[in-house]
Amino acid sequence: MNLRRQLPPMYFLLATSAALLAFTHFAYAPAWLCVYIPVVLITLALIRLVAWLRPLREEISAEHASRMLRRTEFFASLMSVGFVTWALMLDGYGGAYEHGHIGVFVAVTVMGCIFCLTYLPRAAYAVFIIVLGTFLIYCMASGQPAIMAMGANIALVGLVVLKVLRDSYASFVGLEESRGALEAERAQAQRLSEDNARLAHSDPLTHLPNRRYFFSRLDSMLARDRDRAPFSIGVLDLDRFKPINDTHGHAQGDRLLQAIGDRLRGACGPEVTIARLGGDEFGLIVEGPLDLAESIGQSLCELVQLPVQIGDVTVSVGCSGGLAAWPDAGTTAHALFDRADFALYHAKKARRGTMVRFSAELEQMIRSEQALESALQVADLSKELTLAYQPIVATRSMAPAGVEALARWVSPLMGPVPAEMLFATAERLGMARAVTLSLFDRVLADFDRLPSTMRVSFNLAAPDIADPDTVTALLDRIERTGVRARRLVFEITESSLIADFDSAREALGRLRASGAQIALDDFGTGYSSLSSLHMLPIDIVKIDRSFAVRLDDSVGRRLVGAIRNLARSLSLECVFEGIETEMQLMEATLAGFHYAQGYYIARPAPLDEILEAQLPLNEASAA
Repeated sequence: MNLRRQLPPMYFLLATSAALLAFTHFAYAPAWLCVYIPVVLITLALIRLVAWLRPLREEISAEHASRMLRRTEFFASLMSVGFVTWALMLDGYGGAYEHGHIGVFVAVTVMGCIFCLTYLPRAAYAVFIIVLGTFLIYCMASGQPAIMAMGANIALVGLVVLKVLRDSYASFVGLEESRGALEAERAQAQRLSEDNARLAHSDPLTHLPNRRYFFSRLDSMLARDRDRAPFSIGVLDLDRFKPINDTHGHAQGDRLLQAIGDRLRGACGPEVTIARLGGDEFGLIVEGPLDLAESIGQSLCELVQLPVQIGDVTVSVGCSGGLAAWPDAGTTAHALFDRADFALYHAKKARRGTMVRFSAELEQMIRSEQALESALQVADLSKELTLAYQPIVATRSMAPAGVEALARWVSPLMGPVPAEMLFATAERLGMARAVTLSLFDRVLADFDRLPSTMRVSFNLAAPDIADPDTVTALLDRIERTGVRARRLVFEITESSLIADFDSAREALGRLRASGAQIALDDFGTGYSSLSSLHMLPIDIVKIDRSFAVRLDDSVGRRLVGAIRNLARSLSLECVFEGIETEMQLMEATLAGFHYAQGYYIARPAPLDEILEAQLPLNEASAA
């Protein structure tokens, strides 16, 4: 990388110096010598400059790097011969100033090139020998003492520069070898530390028992005599912990976990085992009836939610939990933990901030999910998955500007399945990519049936954005089918960005680079809407449908107007979702929204019905 940073300036120096030398000799030398030859040499230098400026798309191997270095040495030698020969040919024309410029060109340019080739000594030596060697012989052959002295002086300076270069390169090599040895030692120390942490029973951050101890304790309780007293296991998970990590840094996040660990340890009596299972998840074992476990778990959730003073800031997080009782919820460690985890999932989805016990109702939900999983595993996606399209129209003319593709799954075993259940099930089974690509194939197949001025919006879920292979597959399909990517809009929600914001930004950047646009769906409901607008490659925001009902009151209209002004200041298009009445459409139009979508305009329907509807599709204008 050091060499890669220094070669573009070197080629720029060559091209610029050659252009100036040709300019000073333009009035004296013939055109072939002061125009045609320098144009060829300068073009070659610029080509090499551009080649080194191009970013690397992937990590290069040692063999590839070796080939690049050999190629650079070859071009250094070739261009040295070309430039010095051309310069000496020019020396036959012009007056004293022009002859002096030749010497300055050779001396200054070769010194600059040698310094730029510090990290490629063989190329630097080749440049020195070819250029300064040739120039020294030329000066000595002139027979003029002043010129001979100038040549010797330049060669002497070049030798000193080479000496400095050699010493610098040796220091660089030694530093890199020391760094490699240090990294190897650090890696070995890290491996030893991780091995010790796995073997120990204590979490090094919170000093609570760790995951290994938790399951060992659970297994020992299950192995007791059959007349053992009832007990329950629980799983606690922090809410809004990642935003604190992102805002205040991981060090502050660790301090928060330490403070929470101290609280949990101090609040648990001898009948409770509390452990950190990993990340921001904690496990507990409560010896006693389920009612006691639920009471203890709820008190722990409320305790965690109290503000924590960390340095100069006060932060607070939520906490949700799930409980499973032995033997009602299960008789094995695996069954108990799975059901406690499912109760936690239900708490975070429907009763956030509380402790939820596993019940017969949740058991039925598990069985329903298992049936869904079985149906999806044997599903013929190409036949069972279909699309419905909902138009997006220009508010003032009601002319369709595009359509949003919405997934539909009709299973032979389960019947119609809601889209959110389809994607949740696909994510659990690791089938998210297969479902997304199957739906995208259908979208691409329908492209030619829509007017060329209309855009098609396609929804991406969190697993799609987090999976580089899914993004690559989407881009490959766009290229293979030849559709115009500028007609595609990929819609994301803020909740899909929470897991890994940086990876999501990279994935969206790749999609946008193809020519497609990115829309932020359900805008106004996420925790980081403003940061998303500034940090992500967003072209369109879709105002969440919950704001449509606020159009009926003055406060809501002011809020919606503020959102529109914010989007306009960022040069973002706006689509108002959830328009269900004529009054809402009118208020959205008056508020300055150019595009809208909702049941009042059109309900989602198969493409054939959309094309047959009384909408002026042939006159649609691009959004």
